[in-house]
Amino acid sequence: MGQGQVQYHTLTGQSAWQDLLRLLKEEAVSDLRGKPTLRVQGGRGYWYDRYRQGDKIVERYIGDDNEDLRARLERHQILRVQAKDRRRETARLVRLLRSEGYLTPDLATGQILMAMSRAGVFRLGGTVVGTQAFRHYEGVLGMRISADAAAQTDDIDIASFERLSLALGDQVDPALADVFASMRFEPLPAVERSRVWRWRQTQRQTLVEFLTPSFAADEGLRELPALGVSAQSLHFLNYLIADPVTVPLLYRDGALIQIPRPERYAVHKLIVSERRRHGEAALKARKDRAQAAFLIAVLAQEDPYALSDAWLEARDKGAAWRAALDGALAKMPETERLISTLE
Repeated sequence: MGQGQVQYHTLTGQSAWQDLLRLLKEEAVSDLRGKPTLRVQGGRGYWYDRYRQGDKIVERYIGDDNEDLRARLERHQILRVQAKDRRRETARLVRLLRSEGYLTPDLATGQILMAMSRAGVFRLGGTVVGTQAFRHYEGVLGMRISADAAAQTDDIDIASFERLSLALGDQVDPALADVFASMRFEPLPAVERSRVWRWRQTQRQTLVEFLTPSFAADEGLRELPALGVSAQSLHFLNYLIADPVTVPLLYRDGALIQIPRPERYAVHKLIVSERRRHGEAALKARKDRAQAAFLIAVLAQEDPYALSDAWLEARDKGAAWRAALDGALAKMPETERLISTLE
C-alpha cells in the first residue's frame, strides 16, 4: 500500500481517541488505596500505591515515573470523585469511535484483553504484539487501516521483558490461570501445567500466547513472575517491545493496553518475514511485509525521524539483522525506495 492510498480518520474521530486515552489514564490512578510512593531502581523511577492490608504493607505498581503520571497522581483524589461520570464518558467515546469506523475487537478478543487489563497485565509490562497490535495503529497515527491489512485473528500474543517482570516486585491479581479458567481457556499442553505459556479457548478457539526476548543462543521457555506465566523466548523481540506506547482498547467502556511503537513494529515485521519461508509461514511472511509496507509508507510521510532512528538502530545491531532487513526489502521495491530516502 503506497502513500497515495492512505486515508485518515476525521478530526472528530482523532480527537475522541485522544480524549478516551486521557480519561482512561485518569481512571488508572483514581482507585489508589494508599499513598503514591516513588521507588528508584537502576536509575529509573517506579511509582507504587502503598497501603496496609491486614498486618502487612502492600505496594502495587502504578507506572514508570514521568511528568504526565506525576500530574495525574497529584490529582488522584479529585479523579476518584469523578469516576462514575468518567466511565460513562469513556463508554460514549468508544461508541463514537465505532461509528467513525475505527477497528474494534471481536467479542472474544475484547473480553480477554479487557480481563487481562483489569488483572494488571499491561500495567505490569505486558505488550500486545502481532496483528492485534497493528489494528490499534489507527488511533496512534490517525489513519484508516483496510480490513484486508488488519484481518481479525484468533491469536493474541502478549510479550514482556523477563527482567522487568522480576524488577517490579508486583503480580497480576487475580492470577491469569484463574482469569483464563473463568473464560473457558485450557492450558496447552495440559501435561506441562507448571510451565504454561499458551492457552486456547475451547468455545471460540482464541489462542493466547506469552512471549519474551531471548538474550541467549537458544529460544527456550522463560518465567515472567509479574504475570505468573511462562513465556516462549524469541530473538529480535527485545527490539520490538522496547519503549511501548499505551493505547485505549475500543471495547465496552474502554481499557488501557500497551503495543509496540509503530516504527519498531514496521522494522521488526521486515526482520521476522525473513524467518518465515515455507508453507503456512510463507503466507504469514507476506502479511508481515504488507503490514510493514503500510506503516513505513505512513511514517515516511508523518514521522520520518522516528522511522529513520528505528531503522538505523536495527541495522546497527549486527550482520544477522542487516541480512534480514536487506532480504525483506529485496522483495519490496517501493518500500526499499522509501527507506533509501531516510539513510
